[in-house]
Formats: sequence, structure tokens, C-alpha cells
Amino acid sequence: MALYAVDKPLHLTSHDVVEEARRRLSTRRVGHTGTLDPLATGVLPICFGAATKFSQLHLDADKSYEAIATLGIETTT
Repeated sequence: MALYAVDKPLHLTSHDVVEEARRRLSTRRVGHTGTLDPLATGVLPICFGAATKFSQLHLDADKSYEAIATLGIETTT
């Protein structure tokens, strides 16, 4: 049973990260404990083996987000 923290890169989905872990480790028993938006980067906990049974417990855990914003800039979007 294992739980690892992966630094999810920009533009990849959480599912992409899980699929890559499955491919590299040649195992199907891989899951994540919460979805990160493809435009978000940060820690994505990945569960392997029997730990996938407990991943649901982490979904209800407190989470926090950090953002950087610049005020006073006008764009077309």
C-alpha cells in the first residue's frame, strides 16, 4: 500500500497523471485523491495498490488554493 505526492504539471489532467503512473509501473491499481484542473499545478496525491481503497477518505479533507492576480490590467478576454 503506497501513497505518493506528485507535482502535477500545467495542462495535464489528473487522469493523465494516473494513466502515466499506470503505464510506468505496469499496474492498473492506481488512483488519485482529488481532481486538479488542467490549468492548475500542485500536489496531486496518487494511491497505489490497496491504498486506492482509502483514497475516498482524502476527498473530504480540507483543501486550500493559492492564486496570484494583478489588478488594473485590461484584456480582450
